Amino acid sequence: MPRLRSRKPPRDAMVTQQPTPPTQDEFSDHADYLDSEDPMEKDEAEGELEKLVFGDNSGFIEGLKSYRQELAGPLFEQLEGSKDGNHGVWEDEGLEGIADADLFFLDSGPSGGAVSQDGVPLQHPDENENTSGGGNPPAWVDSDDERIMVSLASNPRLRKLRISEAEDLVNGKEYTKRLRRQFELLNPVPDWAYASATKRPRKRRWTSDAGDSSGASSSGDEMAIDDDDLSVQPLAQLLQHADGLTRTTSITPLGRKRLRPEVIDIQRTKDVGGIQPSAITSLSFHPTYPLLLSSGPASTVHLHHISPYPPTPNPLLTAFHLRSTPLSTTAFHPPTGSRIFLSGRRRYFHIWDLQSGKVEKVTRIYGHQDEQKSMERFKLSPCGRWMGLVGSGRKGGGVINVLDAGTCQWLAQTRVESRGGVADFAWWGDGNGMTVIGKSGEVLEWDGREKRVVERWVDEGAVGTTVLALGGRSGREGVLGGDRWVAVGSSSGIVNIYDRRSWGGKDGVPMNPKPTRAFGQLTTATSHLAFSADGQILAMGSRWKRDALRLVHLPTCTVYRNWPTSSTPLGRITAVAFSPTSEMLAVANEQGKIRLWEIRS
Repeated sequence: MPRLRSRKPPRDAMVTQQPTPPTQDEFSDHADYLDSEDPMEKDEAEGELEKLVFGDNSGFIEGLKSYRQELAGPLFEQLEGSKDGNHGVWEDEGLEGIADADLFFLDSGPSGGAVSQDGVPLQHPDENENTSGGGNPPAWVDSDDERIMVSLASNPRLRKLRISEAEDLVNGKEYTKRLRRQFELLNPVPDWAYASATKRPRKRRWTSDAGDSSGASSSGDEMAIDDDDLSVQPLAQLLQHADGLTRTTSITPLGRKRLRPEVIDIQRTKDVGGIQPSAITSLSFHPTYPLLLSSGPASTVHLHHISPYPPTPNPLLTAFHLRSTPLSTTAFHPPTGSRIFLSGRRRYFHIWDLQSGKVEKVTRIYGHQDEQKSMERFKLSPCGRWMGLVGSGRKGGGVINVLDAGTCQWLAQTRVESRGGVADFAWWGDGNGMTVIGKSGEVLEWDGREKRVVERWVDEGAVGTTVLALGGRSGREGVLGGDRWVAVGSSSGIVNIYDRRSWGGKDGVPMNPKPTRAFGQLTTATSHLAFSADGQILAMGSRWKRDALRLVHLPTCTVYRNWPTSSTPLGRITAVAFSPTSEMLAVANEQGKIRLWEIRS
């Protein structure tokens, strides 16, 4: 099939249109338009654009009026008068009455805080420079912090930094300041971080001669004390670097709210730092300061500041070692806690005077050496007048010798006719007497003012009585010390608790009273009973089995079921103590550890 070929139009058929040159008349009309004085009228879009770029008279005047009128009051008043009088704002007659001094002013900026273009308040570069709290300027300042903008509303994690709900953008410097404020709110500054009033002295060994300045420096805060050197650092110097220790307790036990039964709100806090070299057999809280005293058979006494806050929770204030004296009992001298009594299985005991730093050694009780061969078990009366020592002689029962706590002179003696001797005793709440129990269950109520036994009764079902405790207030002052609760523990683990409110009627104290409740949660011998200062909790434990500790709510006499749990790290309990405010529970074990729990109301 032959190829089809397109036909081209002939050359003469193609026509090209050429531009027509302008005529003479058109040139003359264009020249007349350029020479005319009337400009071309502006449309609406062009006028709006010119107003936005160059502004206009009315917008300029409004801008001046909004910019701190008090800095140029006469000028704005004159301009406002010209406008109201229908005069041109830039006419000469509008400014004729204004003084030359009022036509000009120094632009020193607004009197308040500066504002950025986005409406974000800017801080002066000199503000809040000393963020360390010590008055020293920061070592380095980033100048870009004020130019960085941070959105607080867009980030859910930063919304808590806003002051108001409508606030959004802040600069970098303000953002840093609010982050620091939030951190300090969640992590308060501990008491020890504040600067002390005096400089810290060098740690030196104190000798018995106060005028001897040649003592060798000791390592740390630990000191060794023997019979020839009975002086340690006084409490005033121990506490001068911890401002928090100078504040007395502001919360009294009677002011606490009532705890609810069965479920207790208790939270574990930081443990007392370090592991002591032996089991801790004695715990004692200071009646005024947040101090905890602990000791054990290792002959070392530790004094800790109870402050469970980082970075050094519960720091050790001091520790000293009594050579060849395994300690069994240590206690603060109530009610001021100005002295510490220390004793072990020896014929002597020591008294540490915290005000002067002197340590006194009491070697014997004249006239009663045969009955008091060991001074390892003692208790101080709450009033601070007397000291009770469990005698070692068991002939015809057991005895308790009462000493004057100030002079250490023998005052009186009480004897219990019980097979096996004295099991335990406890001072009355007012300190005017004591309750003594023998190992066979016989209980004596001894009045220290009359120096005689005023009541006798027998514990129900007593089988090898081991421990006794008093607590709570009965509301009847002067009747058996005003104590409400009596708790008695036995070798079988049974703990009987008695309510004294029903005692003291016409018939007096019953010979065989019925316990309000008998607790059988412990399966081994009861070794520890302790009441809280407000009388709402009873702690009972046994050192013969791991994790053997229970808390009882009073006055309902119900055992808390939510604590301790199977994962609570108690160990074999060797000592239990409540703080004077009843807000802290301290538990020590055979491993030399002290664990703390906070009790919340």
